[in-house]
Amino acid sequence: MRNRFDRELNLLNQELIEMGNAIESSIEAAVTALIEQNIDLAKRVIEGDKEINNIEKDIEKRCLKLLLQQQPVASDLRMISSALKMITDMERIGDQASDISEITIRLANEKYIKQLIHIPQMATATIKMVKDSIDAFVKRDLDLAVSVIYYDDVVDDLFNIIKNEVIDLIRESMDNGEQAVDFLMIAKYFERIGDHAENIAEWVYYSIEGSHYERKYDD
Repeated sequence: MRNRFDRELNLLNQELIEMGNAIESSIEAAVTALIEQNIDLAKRVIEGDKEINNIEKDIEKRCLKLLLQQQPVASDLRMISSALKMITDMERIGDQASDISEITIRLANEKYIKQLIHIPQMATATIKMVKDSIDAFVKRDLDLAVSVIYYDDVVDDLFNIIKNEVIDLIRESMDNGEQAVDFLMIAKYFERIGDHAENIAEWVYYSIEGSHYERKYDD
């Protein structure tokens, strides 16, 4: 019985990795489409969100099957319930990559008012957070999960930089206003992706320790 349960858990891990890879690719494609003003690629990101939703449903079914058909011990219950929480955040990351691509399509025929520097940096930082949080779950790596929680500061700092840049652009000319707000919205979506990745890492911590992580802040 336990061997079969362990095989199911292994399949669950594989599906989580698959979903993680899908959302990483979605973020990468979304920022590439934005930089290159590539409408076709942006549309593929939006279309690919359906695949992410389907993987989420498959994982949800597997988790429920494990809960109903097997006899999980406390640590197994934490792992399965955490996986169910994680895939909600992962699905929302896919949604936000899709939202970014919708803005990209709207801006595709406009000349950008500024060179995109910090938004691609935010994308890179959020991809790292997503990858590391899922790796932490699969490898049961507590230290990696905690490092993801603190790495969200990098994404938040980049958001604040972009917010200040947007304010300066609008001050320079009201003609910049509409596009500047679009860039701020894109940055906000990336900030939310970072928050979701942080949530995933916190659920990883809970699945291992059985308690929620209490972050320590510098005085």
